[in-house]
Amino acid sequence: MSNPPAPDSGRLSVPPSAVQTLARAFTDFGVLYPAQQALAAEFVDLLGDAEDPFERARLAGHFTASALVVSGDGARTLLTHHRKLGMWLQPGGHADGDRDLARLALRETEEETGLAGVTVQPRIFDLDRHWIPEHKGVPGHWHYDVRYVVRAGSDETFAVSEESHALAWVPLRDVADDDVYDASLRRMARRWLEVPVG
Repeated sequence: MSNPPAPDSGRLSVPPSAVQTLARAFTDFGVLYPAQQALAAEFVDLLGDAEDPFERARLAGHFTASALVVSGDGARTLLTHHRKLGMWLQPGGHADGDRDLARLALRETEEETGLAGVTVQPRIFDLDRHWIPEHKGVPGHWHYDVRYVVRAGSDETFAVSEESHALAWVPLRDVADDDVYDASLRRMARRWLEVPVG
């Protein structure tokens, strides 16, 4: 009687780590959006940094996640008037060690808006690297922001958190066309209007 063949190690399914999954997602994003391919490569490079880029203690720059919160009808986005930055922005925050950035975008949406019944679309929707100025003794630093679409449920009632001056549902067309909004927020609004996701 012969021995059964040894399992083919090339066929064994080993779940990828969160970092490997993110590296693949950044690369795929760069292929999908060639104008941001070089930026996506910077995000991949940051994943390999010896100092943990998922912790805000890495003052050279670290990962954050945010959400383009889209209404059920797909026509509006929920913006927060950010208390620290004094601008209308999408909700988001620091990873603080969490390597599941889609989950982080969902959690920040729930915490900053009070929306219930929201869902996150797992594919990266946008990447942005932006400078955060010094604030209360924390030196200026780079945010490597990974953006996801979060869809509102049937209840669009929000609650203003301590991080905001105000929240407002704004037509995505207005955001896309009005230079009062941050350039990267306008880019996301235009992207959504060009090819709605889900």
